[in-house]
Amino acid sequence: MKKIGRISLTFLLVIAGAFVAVWTYSTFFNETKVVTVKEEPAVRYASLPADSEQKLPDLTFAAEKSVHAVVHIATQSVRTGQWSSGNPFLDEFFGFRNQQPQVRQGFGSGVILSSDGYIVTNNHVVEDAQNIKVILDDKREFDARLVGTDPSTDLALLKIDEDDLPYLTYGNSENLQLGEWVLAVGNPFNLTSTVTAGIVSARARNLGINRDTYSIESFIQTDAAVNPGNSGGALVNQQGNLVGINAAIASRTGSYSGYSFAIPVTIVQKVVDDLKEFGEVQRALIGVNIGDVDAEIAEKLNLDKVEGVYVAAVTDNGAAKEAGIRAEDVIIDVDGEKVKTSAELQEKISQYRPGDDVKVIVLRDNDKKQFTVTLRNKHGDTQILRDNITVLGAEFETVDENVKRELDIDNGIIIKDLNKGVLKDAGLKEGFIITNVNKKPIYEVNDFKREIGNARGGILVEGIYPNGESAYYVFGLGDE
Repeated sequence: MKKIGRISLTFLLVIAGAFVAVWTYSTFFNETKVVTVKEEPAVRYASLPADSEQKLPDLTFAAEKSVHAVVHIATQSVRTGQWSSGNPFLDEFFGFRNQQPQVRQGFGSGVILSSDGYIVTNNHVVEDAQNIKVILDDKREFDARLVGTDPSTDLALLKIDEDDLPYLTYGNSENLQLGEWVLAVGNPFNLTSTVTAGIVSARARNLGINRDTYSIESFIQTDAAVNPGNSGGALVNQQGNLVGINAAIASRTGSYSGYSFAIPVTIVQKVVDDLKEFGEVQRALIGVNIGDVDAEIAEKLNLDKVEGVYVAAVTDNGAAKEAGIRAEDVIIDVDGEKVKTSAELQEKISQYRPGDDVKVIVLRDNDKKQFTVTLRNKHGDTQILRDNITVLGAEFETVDENVKRELDIDNGIIIKDLNKGVLKDAGLKEGFIITNVNKKPIYEVNDFKREIGNARGGILVEGIYPNGESAYYVFGLGDE
């Protein structure tokens, strides 16, 4: 028993010593430390996790709204030509040899703007076309009538005879912001009803691709994929409203390489309204030769900022000169809106008509000066130009190839329906084939419209009757 007592006492002393040792170490030697570890993964996924708080834009509404209002356009044109032997003496003796008529087909896109069938597209989609067919998203097909064209903006207006069509409403391209999501809708490579998405990369971009004398370029640049066949299609915002008409791509291969360009709806709406009301665009001109302000010009003129539109010269008897604007002025504001580039100035002025007054602020000797400019038309006056085809009182068609061969002519349009008007008063008769206007050959009705529209004063019309009798007529259009 004594031995057992000693063992128990020893065990208790060991236990007590352990507790004392633990208490002493915890009290005097051990300090609790809190360490946080931040994980830095070496590899991250490119996609967002399913529960991410970041929201991508929902473009399904805009796509569904716009795809039914964008159409496929198919065009057909027939051209004849001549070839030379290369020897002028042989050509003189034997004459030029006619080539076989060549049929060309083209494809593009268009946007329905009203339920009764007005459709906007690019001028280059329908240029020189004799037949224009419109295919709707539901596969219905219609022959289209060309209402008018405007090469200066590369736009054209078509009309089909149908009602209750889906259409797009105009948005506001001036409110577009860099980085804003947009959709391009069209028919690339004949793949109908195609939708691509991207962001607005730049605005008021001037590419210098339109060679028309009065060209206007102020493109919306996006990275939405656009390819051949998209021309004339819609650029829409997230609400499904039309903000531009796709027109061009920047590419070395002919296919999409990263950037596409659309005509802003501010220009589109003005052109469409003019073509519907007047038959031609009422282009207002300010009468200046312009360029962007660069660092050299800013230093020369002692400007505080490198922005604005530099007036290199003013047109004699033009609107700007009459208002008091001079060469070396810098235009910075039009009707209360700042203009930083020549493209922005062109886009702004394009929204007006001849005879409209605009307030223009310029910098001259680093001081601001305001002028009221009365805009003019291409002829230098303030009159509204109307479609002269209407006052001519006739309908026209391209001459059949068999008729051309019989009459030994290479071009011409025929008067099909002659009513009261300028042509009848001048002595022309139904069936007369117009081959030249003011010494310029006429191949298509659009050629005739263009020459008549550009004419000022007397107009010389040459041609031939179906019996082979040649004739010419001279007439004027008065104040029209």
